[in-house]
Amino acid sequence: MRNTVVSWLLLFACNLMWSLQFTCIKLTQDQVGPYFTVWAPMLLATLFLAPFAMNDFSRGGKKFKDVIIFGQLALLGVFPAQVLMTWGTQYSFASNAAIITLALPVVTAVFAFLLLKEKMNKVRWVSFTIAIIGVILCSTSDLKQFNFGSKYAIGNLLIFLAIVGNAYYNTGIKKIASRYSEMELLFFTYVVMIILLTPLVIYYERDVFGHIPVFTKQTWIGMALLTFFHNFLSMLLFFKALKVLDALQVALSNYLIAFFGLPVAAIWLGEKLNSLAVAGGILVLISTLIITIVDYRISHKTETKIAVNN
Repeated sequence: MRNTVVSWLLLFACNLMWSLQFTCIKLTQDQVGPYFTVWAPMLLATLFLAPFAMNDFSRGGKKFKDVIIFGQLALLGVFPAQVLMTWGTQYSFASNAAIITLALPVVTAVFAFLLLKEKMNKVRWVSFTIAIIGVILCSTSDLKQFNFGSKYAIGNLLIFLAIVGNAYYNTGIKKIASRYSEMELLFFTYVVMIILLTPLVIYYERDVFGHIPVFTKQTWIGMALLTFFHNFLSMLLFFKALKVLDALQVALSNYLIAFFGLPVAAIWLGEKLNSLAVAGGILVLISTLIITIVDYRISHKTETKIAVNN
């Protein structure tokens, strides 16, 4: 139980950091393009990780062929999740991105069923339903602004494809997580991403390098937050939690982004918290507690029965 509680606390921290993503993209978009917004923070995070990851790799006795799988996961998962989300948010509204992101647990559930054979039990369905209601209440202002107009259709589509990539990566990485340390999982994923992104940055956004000396305080804050919290710390905590929890449980925790989005909006954007949003946040928190405590007890009893029968 202790490992489960710790893992959920780590997910709370992850979702708090991830709730900053849309705000950070908006902070940087005036001076930095979508490729550079992903590439630069990821490059810095990779440099931080390099000595630790290589140490784990050498101690584990692994060979180069053991990291080829990260090419597939990065190309089909992280690349669209990072690049298309950044690109899509710039061509759409942040409110559109927040609403479309609600599809992440649903898409993850599909991949978890196909790749990991995980299933939704009654407790998870109850938790999922409560979370959906809570998120809708949290997002009433976003729903009013949601725009499916042709002008934003491409941006909305890119955001959804980013969600599909994110779900595929989260599920795929769960399948191999036991064989690698958190540092290795993140480092090798990012190495492949940098290889993919560097030609795009040089070809499409090389002028950004000349503008670095005149970056505004707003741009530097956005890039710093993306580097340390979104690309570095949150992902390490996420992989640690993923090794203990099911991919479906982790997916349902993503609704905490809406919960944490309330104080983020209040602090960064000066928005006032209305009663519906507060009520929605409480429901999201309740759904998380249900899947943390009740689902754990059910799973633990099932595992105990199987062990006794064997």
